[in-house]
Amino acid sequence: MSNLVQSVDWPAIAPPTLTALVALVVLVADLFLPAERKNLLGWLSIAGLAGALALLVPLLGDDRSTFCLTEGPEACSYTADAFALVIQLLVLGAALLTALMSTATARELPQGEYWFLLLSSAAGAALLPASRDLATLIVALEVASLPAFALVGLKRGDRRSSEAALKFFLSSVTATTVSLLGVSFVYAATGSLHLTTVARADVDPRLTVLMQTGVVLTLVGFAFKTAAAPFHFWVPDTYIGAPLPVAAYLSVVGKAVGFSGLVLLAVVAFPDHGDVWGPALAALAALTMTLGNTAALRQDPSRDRSAVRLLAWSSIGQAGYLLVPIAAAAYGDGERSAGQVVGSTVAYALMYAAVNLGAFAVAALVGRRHGLNRLSDYQGLYATHPLAALSLAFFLLCLAGLPPGIVGLFAKVTVFQAAVDAGLGWLAVLMAVNVVIALVYYLRWTALLFRAPADPQEAPSARRRVPLPLALSIALAAVLGIVLSGAPQLVLRFADTTLF
Repeated sequence: MSNLVQSVDWPAIAPPTLTALVALVVLVADLFLPAERKNLLGWLSIAGLAGALALLVPLLGDDRSTFCLTEGPEACSYTADAFALVIQLLVLGAALLTALMSTATARELPQGEYWFLLLSSAAGAALLPASRDLATLIVALEVASLPAFALVGLKRGDRRSSEAALKFFLSSVTATTVSLLGVSFVYAATGSLHLTTVARADVDPRLTVLMQTGVVLTLVGFAFKTAAAPFHFWVPDTYIGAPLPVAAYLSVVGKAVGFSGLVLLAVVAFPDHGDVWGPALAALAALTMTLGNTAALRQDPSRDRSAVRLLAWSSIGQAGYLLVPIAAAAYGDGERSAGQVVGSTVAYALMYAAVNLGAFAVAALVGRRHGLNRLSDYQGLYATHPLAALSLAFFLLCLAGLPPGIVGLFAKVTVFQAAVDAGLGWLAVLMAVNVVIALVYYLRWTALLFRAPADPQEAPSARRRVPLPLALSIALAAVLGIVLSGAPQLVLRFADTTLF
C-alpha cells in the first residue's frame, strides 16, 4: 500500500498562512484591549502584512509545490512559482498600503472586526494565485470575497454602505454559483480538479459541448471580480458606499484576484479551449474599456460628480486594458508565447496597483475635509496641499499614459503590442481610441488641481496637518511610481518573461 501522507512545504505557504494567523490574533486581541488602545490592532496588522511580504524573499527564483498527489499523474494543489509570487507581492503590498490608509481614515469603524476582515480577505487573495486545482481556486476566491462584503457594509447606520454591501453580495454570490456549476461540468468531462490534469485530459467527443460550457461558466466568477462588463454594475455604488480604504482595496486586490484566476484557468487549465474563451475575453475587453471610459467621461466637475465614482468607472476602463493580453494568449503559437503575453497583464497590473492606490490615498485626504468627495472639492488643492496635489497629478498622468508617468505609457504599449502580435488589430485600434477618451477626464481632473481655489479666503486656513500614516501611504505610492517611471524595466521585464 502506497503512502498517501506527504510533508508540507511550510516556507512555500508561509505568506498567506502568516496573514491568516495574524487575522486570528487580531480578533482575539480585540476581546482584551481597552477602547483607547484599539489602534494597536492596526499597527499589529501592518506588522503582519510586512512580515508576510518579507517571507516572499526566500521563495524568489525557486518554484516550489506542495499538497501534491502521491499516486497517478503529477499534480499539485499549491505552487509558489514566479507568477504566484509576483501576484502575492502585489496583493500583500496593496493590503499594506490600504492598512496604512485605514489607520488614519477608518477609526470610526469597529477596529477588531475591520482588521480581522481585511487580513482574512488578504490571506485569501494571496492564496489564490498559488492555487492549482479548481476547488482551491473557488475556496480562495470566496475567502477573499466574503470578508470584503462585510468590509463594504461596516459603516453601521449608513444606508449607502448597507445598500452597496447588499448589491456586492448578491451579484457576487450569483457569479460564484455559476462558476461552481462550470466547475462541476469540467469535472464531469475530465474527471479531475487539478489544473494541469484538466489541461492534459482527453475529453470524450460526446462531452465536448459539456466541457466548453464548463469552461465559459467557470470564468464567470472571476470575470465578476475583475469588474468586466457586463459584470461591472456593482462597482460604482459599492465604491461610493464603502469606506474609502476598502474601495481602494477592492479596486486593486479585487482585480488581482480576478485576473490571476482568469490567467490560471485560461493559460494553465484550458489552453486547448482558446477558441472558446479567447473571443469571449476579447469581446469582454472591448466592452469593458469602452463602457468604463465613456462613463468616466461623463463625471463632470461642473455637475458636482463624485471623485470616487470617477475612479470607479476609471478602474472599469483599466480592467478592459488588463483583459487584452489574456485574450491575446488564446491566439499565441505555444506555451512560451502565452506565458509572455500573460506577463504583459502582470506588468500593467503592477503599475496600476501603485498609482491607483496613491490616487485613492489622496482622495482619502480630501475626504477628511469634504465628506462628499466631489471633483469640485479638488479645485485649488495645490494651494492647500501642494505635495498631495503634485502626487495626484502624477498618479493621474500615469493612468493616462502621459509623461512624466512613463511607466503608464510603456505598460500601455506592452498591452497594445500583445494585441497586435496576436492578430487582434481591431482590439488594438479600439484600445487606442479608449486611451484618447481617457485622456480627457484624467487631464480635466489634473488641471482642476492647479486652478485658483473656489474660495480664495479659505485656502490659507485649509492647510492642515496630514496624518502620518496617510502621508506615508501617499509618499510610498508616489516613490514607487517615480521609481518605476525612472526604471520601467523593473515591471516591463515580465512582458518578456515566460511565467508558466
